[in-house]
Amino acid sequence: MSQLSEHDINMYEIVGAAMDVHSELKSGLLEAVYSEAMTMELDDRGVEFECEVNLPIYYKGTLMKKQYRMDIVCGDIVVELKAVEELLPEHRMQLFNYLRLTRKPFGVLINFGEQSLRFEKYYFDEETNEVMFYNIYKEQLLQNQDLLENQN
Repeated sequence: MSQLSEHDINMYEIVGAAMDVHSELKSGLLEAVYSEAMTMELDDRGVEFECEVNLPIYYKGTLMKKQYRMDIVCGDIVVELKAVEELLPEHRMQLFNYLRLTRKPFGVLINFGEQSLRFEKYYFDEETNEVMFYNIYKEQLLQNQDLLENQN
């Protein structure tokens, strides 16, 4: 059985923290409330993270005054929080843009606004500049490992 990587452990902790927050607060509150509760929960779990991380934007090599602000960054994982009735394509694109701009390989989109917690995990492939579901990435990784083991 393979060992879990650091990002696997962090993903587990992030999603677990979100589940605890949603279980305690339910849906219907502002995103800022869930964000603060998430930071408290991640602290309690001993997870290292940064909140409201500024993401500078450049246009033709010049730093723009406008910047994005990422909700939570946990190592190589960008966490985007929402408190909306349902996730829309523009919510996913926001996370995808953060992944592309930061070149961080992993992202989690969490929605506290639905009756049941909703989360989506993603992987950013820097070589192709594409974002895919995390589960697809893990399946491909395992298939590649199996191929290598079968060759030996």
